Amino acid sequence: MDLTQGLHHVAINVDEIAAADHFYGDVLGLRRIDRPDLGIAGSWFEGPNGLQVHLVELPGGGCDSNHMAFAVADIDDAIAEVRARGWEANDWTDIGTGRQTFLRDPSGNIVELNQQV
Repeated sequence: MDLTQGLHHVAINVDEIAAADHFYGDVLGLRRIDRPDLGIAGSWFEGPNGLQVHLVELPGGGCDSNHMAFAVADIDDAIAEVRARGWEANDWTDIGTGRQTFLRDPSGNIVELNQQV
């Protein structure tokens, strides 16, 4: 079973969302897309190939919330498969535009599995 369908997005901590919005939108030309209210300032952008960049305003934030997200067809199946392969995976949560779960690689980096609904 192929667990992932490809890279869905990269999340990046930024010191100031307005400056980051200008860079990713006006300088790089990425298209701003809707973002659900996640309780923290941020913006989502999308490139022409569909790859998304999620900006999170977290001044001085470290690597503990930077992450990459892989698209999956069915989050329940993906979580079950990860667990069957001997890895810990949390139950999914609803984020409005999809469902997500987070796991950590052997170095502690955050990896998201994301199913769009």
